Amino acid sequence: MTADAKICVGVVGVGYLGKFHAEKYAASEKAKLIAVVDVDEARAREIADQCHTEAIHDYRQLFGRVQCVSIAVPTRLHRDIAREFLERGIDVLVEKPLAPNLAEGRDLVEAAQAGNVILQVGHLERYNPAIRKLESVIKEPKFVECHRLAPFVERGTDVDVVLDLMIHDIDVIASLVRSPVQQVEAVGVPVLTDKPDIANARIKFANGCIANVTSSRVSIKRERKIRFFQSNAYISIDYDQRRAQIFYKPPPGATWLDIRGESIDIKDGDALADEIDSFLDCVRSRSLPLVSGAEGLRALEIASMISSQL
Repeated sequence: MTADAKICVGVVGVGYLGKFHAEKYAASEKAKLIAVVDVDEARAREIADQCHTEAIHDYRQLFGRVQCVSIAVPTRLHRDIAREFLERGIDVLVEKPLAPNLAEGRDLVEAAQAGNVILQVGHLERYNPAIRKLESVIKEPKFVECHRLAPFVERGTDVDVVLDLMIHDIDVIASLVRSPVQQVEAVGVPVLTDKPDIANARIKFANGCIANVTSSRVSIKRERKIRFFQSNAYISIDYDQRRAQIFYKPPPGATWLDIRGESIDIKDGDALADEIDSFLDCVRSRSLPLVSGAEGLRALEIASMISSQL
């Protein structure tokens, strides 16, 4: 592949999330969107027309035509579909969670490693402008508190709220704490589905950090906030308001009146465009993604520990 050649790509599953993947690839100067795939033929045609590409209804028709794919099908189908692409040397960006269970997640990671193929997991918050801007400030947090609350929608209810919503924050926290999980305590309640729709987890890491994480998909209003407490500072991030605050510990001998605060307005960004752009760069350079299959598996492992207690 020459440095200026466009990367041939396909999107498998063009429902709510897959539609956005297709749009980003169609707009990218680095990619050539070969086709979109969906079992709903009318939906495939609709998105294909919008993105000026081909609509197909069997993902196997992409074999031999693309260098990489985005997979945005229901979670229960991730392993079977992604594995077929990986086995043919086609790089994969699979939406989160990596798989519905650990066994299938490990299988995908092993398949990617065996074929030396790129496997990236769509943990979008890692590309959130607030996280990218403050990740250098967050160092060795001792306590993390997080709330991710959303009104009910049908989409995503094939899994519990941990795999649906909480796994976003699990991945972010694990990437910043950088320590193995030692213990988990969790509780969850099914409200509108047969799976837990609201859950709280207390995660204890081996380095002593405690994370208290709450997720709900049955809330009246939407809220996405995360707070980090560490020895030298308190950092609060409001994802929705695109605002962050940092309060620094005063120097020795100073009083609480000397606490220095800083408010940061996060500039608008496009996390999905950045995620896809990064994936295309990895496909071209053969470099490790920011959220590799191994990182996606780590988040899935912690989520599975939590779900097993609900």
